[in-house]
Amino acid sequence: MKVNGQDYRTIWLNPLDERTVQVIDQTALPHRFAVVDLHTMEDARQAIAAMTVRGAGLIGACAAFGMYLAALEAPDSHFMQHLNTAGETLKGTRPTAANLAWAVERMLGAMVPAVEVAHARVLAKREALAIADQDVEHCRRIGQYGLHLMRDIAQGKPGQTINILTHCNAGWLAFVDIGSATAPIYAAHQAGIAVHVWVDETRPRNQGASLTAWELGQHGIAHTLIADNAGGHLMQHGLVDLVITGADRVTRCGDVANKIGTYLKALAARDNGIPMVVALPSSTFDFNLRDGVAHIPIEERDGAEVRYISGLNSHGCVEAVRICPPKTPARNWGFDVTPSRLITKLICERGVCDANEAAILSLFPEHYR
Repeated sequence: MKVNGQDYRTIWLNPLDERTVQVIDQTALPHRFAVVDLHTMEDARQAIAAMTVRGAGLIGACAAFGMYLAALEAPDSHFMQHLNTAGETLKGTRPTAANLAWAVERMLGAMVPAVEVAHARVLAKREALAIADQDVEHCRRIGQYGLHLMRDIAQGKPGQTINILTHCNAGWLAFVDIGSATAPIYAAHQAGIAVHVWVDETRPRNQGASLTAWELGQHGIAHTLIADNAGGHLMQHGLVDLVITGADRVTRCGDVANKIGTYLKALAARDNGIPMVVALPSSTFDFNLRDGVAHIPIEERDGAEVRYISGLNSHGCVEAVRICPPKTPARNWGFDVTPSRLITKLICERGVCDANEAAILSLFPEHYR
């Protein structure tokens, strides 16, 4: 996608040194565009933990490149032992996103055929690049399938703008390129359909305000920032045609784990008869789980993210400001689970389906059991 008119992915190998992985530093946005170099598996782990990179698809891709860096670091004498340890370390970094463990296991499996360590390192590089490329292609397909939904809405509002509500950032910054929830928006914009996006701020880290608003602005898509709690009001007054989000883990029965607050958006959408659509690549499905509320692990982050807010002050400097009394404790769950009954449709690279086990397995018959 575009940054100041130049094409970028969120993660890539340094063309001058393929032992170095480069990523866009999302903690610097929207105030500054910066690129960070990752030289070791530990660098990749820290980038995921500190949310230098974030978002389901990008976490998976970063884990894949982290395993590639681990393969470069591993001693020949204990190669697979080192790789297995690295994989467990990466998988423990952020527990909710299914893509992370999926990418680690795929990387380990790709190195099994190697007859020697040097060959394993070649296979690791090849697989990490393939995972990144596949992420882009899957998002492209999500955009094309989602475009049909956009056209249906546009046909019901001839000559009018489609109003879309998002939550958090499931844009190209959350993937290697294009994004999941934003893919249909970008596809509609490119097809000449007038779209406007309500971007909620997404407390406590404000990924909507800092990331989604930034990337939509880079692509010239009309958008308006709103407070998190304004979504229901907009729906009541006919100002939302579609709610679309991404996901960090989706069960085989269609329960969706996504950024905290998604459940409330889904409840408001159901009450107002507005479609609630979730876009995800197949790597986000967890076919081992049925009950998302009971069994999806929910990450709890540092309460300081709730107690402090970061922004650009009047002197042009980024600073954190406490917004509560100094001794007030805070809890900070990163995700919630929206039950499948509140989801209108799922969009993935294989098509559009209802959020139930039979419909999902019709797209993924290899997971029948």
